[in-house]
Amino acid sequence: MTLPKDSKKLHPKGYEPKIIIKEDSNTRNQLLNAILKPSPVTESVDTDIFAVMAKRRSTRKFSDKIVETEKIDKIIAAADTAPTAGNFQGFEIFYIKSPQKKKDLIAACNKQPYVDAPLVLVFCKNPDRVKLDFPARILKKFAIQDATLAASYSQLAAQGLGLSSIWIGMFDEKKVMDVIGTDLIPSSVLCIGYPKQVKFPKPRRNLKELVHVVWE
Repeated sequence: MTLPKDSKKLHPKGYEPKIIIKEDSNTRNQLLNAILKPSPVTESVDTDIFAVMAKRRSTRKFSDKIVETEKIDKIIAAADTAPTAGNFQGFEIFYIKSPQKKKDLIAACNKQPYVDAPLVLVFCKNPDRVKLDFPARILKKFAIQDATLAASYSQLAAQGLGLSSIWIGMFDEKKVMDVIGTDLIPSSVLCIGYPKQVKFPKPRRNLKELVHVVWE
């Protein structure tokens, strides 16, 4: 199908998915399905979601190995599948490719050196996208939830692809906004890469301390 000249691409300048398909009225779903479909480069994908959850660890030391484009596509596509308020997707993702911007983010993120990871994604809240008839404070809460869920899906996808990650929540919002050039407030910074070593699980609370059963 030939696209109109004023038709907008589904991906931003500077980031093009490895998989390219012809665009039509259902392109978004076609592209998403194509990206998430297993491919040769991702033969190590762990499709057992419970195993992925159990193995996920926060990693602060990444190897210099570059994250393959196909895997980045899947990580970003995973965020696109996350549930959001009214399906309005009240969040934006900033994919940081600039080495200098990553270094600037270190200072903005409480001088945490692992922010300079092979793959850095900044998730920002965008309540203006949430077209629901609620007060502004509620829409902002929805946007926080949307951005958090999207980042969570990306983090689990990274783990399933044999990568590791760390979720950054300690940062100066204004400094991060200045670094990435936006007026949207960041919710989290997700740093992803190949771990230098596999970490073992740490003790967690017993379920009886974690779960509270409400009968009536």
